Amino acid sequence: MAAPVYADTSFLVSLYVQDGNTDRAVKAVESGATPLVFTPLIRHELRNALRLCVFRRQISAAQRESALHDVEADTEAGVLHLTPVDWPKAFAHAERLGRLHSETLGTRGMDVLHVACALALRTKRFATFDERQRQLAELAGLEVV
Repeated sequence: MAAPVYADTSFLVSLYVQDGNTDRAVKAVESGATPLVFTPLIRHELRNALRLCVFRRQISAAQRESALHDVEADTEAGVLHLTPVDWPKAFAHAERLGRLHSETLGTRGMDVLHVACALALRTKRFATFDERQRQLAELAGLEVV
């Protein structure tokens, strides 16, 4: 298996719902940004983000169901790799990252936690469309794809 990529929710939503970043997300996956780490946190946040897309009238309920089906299919195919997290290690990384960078970058807690999870899982590559999270991931030593 190739080295996994930690993809945050912004990247995954663009992969499963047509938006301004979809072409970039698909291109990244097609050019080898797989497998994508799929932690319980990412799974929950992605599923909820797809439901929020319905609330915001960005997609229909049928499109949400199709996207959820695609997520499950990609999990079974190994594109999304179910990965447990060592939470004490992740929260220790999150505290350090927040202490060092939140006041200068303006990163939110969930953004910090995603980068911390990537570090706890020892992934080297990180996929995001969030600018502040990209900056944090780079400062943490991750290659942003």
